Amino acid sequence: MATPRKQVLIDTAYSLFNQHGYHATGIDKILAQSGVSKATLYKHFKSKEELILEVLRQRHELLNATLEKAIQENRSSHPALALFDALDNWFHSEDFYGCNFIRAGGEYPLNEDPIHRFSASHKDSIRQLLSHYLPEDQQHLASAFLLLADGAIIAAQIRGEKDAAKQAKMFARQLLNQ
Repeated sequence: MATPRKQVLIDTAYSLFNQHGYHATGIDKILAQSGVSKATLYKHFKSKEELILEVLRQRHELLNATLEKAIQENRSSHPALALFDALDNWFHSEDFYGCNFIRAGGEYPLNEDPIHRFSASHKDSIRQLLSHYLPEDQQHLASAFLLLADGAIIAAQIRGEKDAAKQAKMFARQLLNQ
């Protein structure tokens, strides 16, 4: 079965935004690479910003499901540490270009911007997911783990430190054991 044109558009936009950024990727480039007409684009999305939000929404759902699965399958250590194993796998993949949400929040820096708000909401949902797997007396560690994860993402992207998630996991384990 062929992929619906709307999803082809979203997938192409995701790939281009991932590689080049949101502002640097124009609608014409997305249309040319996807083979989707401008009329089809505007049938589904009123603006580039609506397309960005849909890309982020789908990425959010995928990442939450991936992280939840990693936590459920984690048998060797504390469940919340699975975040760092998932990051390590991502950092060593061919499609690692950094975090879509960090980039979106940076490119749309105004707190009231819907793209910025969605990016912040995504990060908060990861923190909430982690807190679910932490005991009551260690709930504060969810924020610390998210901080370590975001730092590892930036180190892997900016400095090419592909083992940053392993280092962050080591620090997270120390925090758990205190």
